[in-house]
Amino acid sequence: MNPFSYKNGEFFAEDVPFSDISRQFGTPTYVYSKQALVNAFQAFSAGLSDVDHLVCFAVKANPTLAILNIFAKLGAGFDIVSGGELARVIAAGGDPSKVVFSGVGKTSTEMRRALEAGIFCFNVESSSELERLNTVAGNTGKKAPISLRINPDVDAKTHPYISTGLKNNKFGVAYEEALSLYKHAASLPNLSIQGIDCHIGSQLTDLSPFMDAMDRILLLVDELESIGINIHHIDAGGGIGIRYSDETPPDFTDYAEAMKKKMAKRNIKLVFEPGRALVGNAGALLTQVEYLKLGEDKNFAIVDAAMNDLMRPALYDAYHDIVAVKRKDKPSKLYEVVGPVCESGDFLGHDRDLSLDEGDLVVILSAGAYGMSMSSNYNTRPKAAEIMVDKNQCHIIRHRESIESLFALEKPIP
Repeated sequence: MNPFSYKNGEFFAEDVPFSDISRQFGTPTYVYSKQALVNAFQAFSAGLSDVDHLVCFAVKANPTLAILNIFAKLGAGFDIVSGGELARVIAAGGDPSKVVFSGVGKTSTEMRRALEAGIFCFNVESSSELERLNTVAGNTGKKAPISLRINPDVDAKTHPYISTGLKNNKFGVAYEEALSLYKHAASLPNLSIQGIDCHIGSQLTDLSPFMDAMDRILLLVDELESIGINIHHIDAGGGIGIRYSDETPPDFTDYAEAMKKKMAKRNIKLVFEPGRALVGNAGALLTQVEYLKLGEDKNFAIVDAAMNDLMRPALYDAYHDIVAVKRKDKPSKLYEVVGPVCESGDFLGHDRDLSLDEGDLVVILSAGAYGMSMSSNYNTRPKAAEIMVDKNQCHIIRHRESIESLFALEKPIP
């Protein structure tokens, strides 16, 4: 299912025209398709139905409560990287016993709250974190379930900012140190070794890096079992890419079959942490053209969304397809699609072939992941509204911020 498509020359979200959304909720506005979210989760899970598994949505991709609630109702677990994300999961009706806690900088307070909530596992990323977690667990009278996040030094062949599995990345523990760290963890009284974790990066469009990483992890599992340390689950992380323009990401079923083949005859639970793969193409950013600025070398379409609303183009030079809400029978031009933020890096798309007039609406596609979650108030700009479309119904799931709310917690000095 494509949740966003043209019908009679007008762009729709499921059965609702984007022009109706603009009239009711204004712009810029994030628009999500409920059916696309449900379909993505079910498609990811379908190939795993015959094995013990847990699919943990990576909250950092999109932490909006309504989206978390949809996944919770479908039986999802959650991958979190902060105490704030844990609070969101619980507020959205998520089950803490299906939560894995990743991240390199967990604080003692975050550890304590996660222990009290009864999470599934901590993905530990350093020897110092092992020691701290052991102390915090002891002080709370609990045993902390742990896995070590292993850095397999596998090249994910993706953007360097979202590659996490090489030896020079900040994430995880070195493969060569893993055995000794597991031995040390086994000696600590307040830790319970449950699994092993690996995440090599995001937006992967080839299965081979996943398989290379799994081969290394399984060798380590065998080594651990040979010294009496039993692994109950393998967390394969996330990272499956989506189509932004012409990418050909792996099919979920092919990925599941490849993973199951690697795990043949092993009675070990599989855990996955998809984020972008579940929400990326289920969301779009609706914005309005404020000005058309035609020049000798460049034409600019200045819209009311900006880099503070969608950071990915400025941060990664990422591509997002951009379409006009209404098709026009007039010549198109190449435009730089830019926002009003006072930065030269404030762009949403380069050299886009569009037929536009001032006041027209455009939609920036594939914005469901790392769009709203990375947005900011730079230039004192209120964050966008968020809308969930369910067939022919629109539900507001986050109200647009007011300017006054942006400085409500501030005050001048006497």
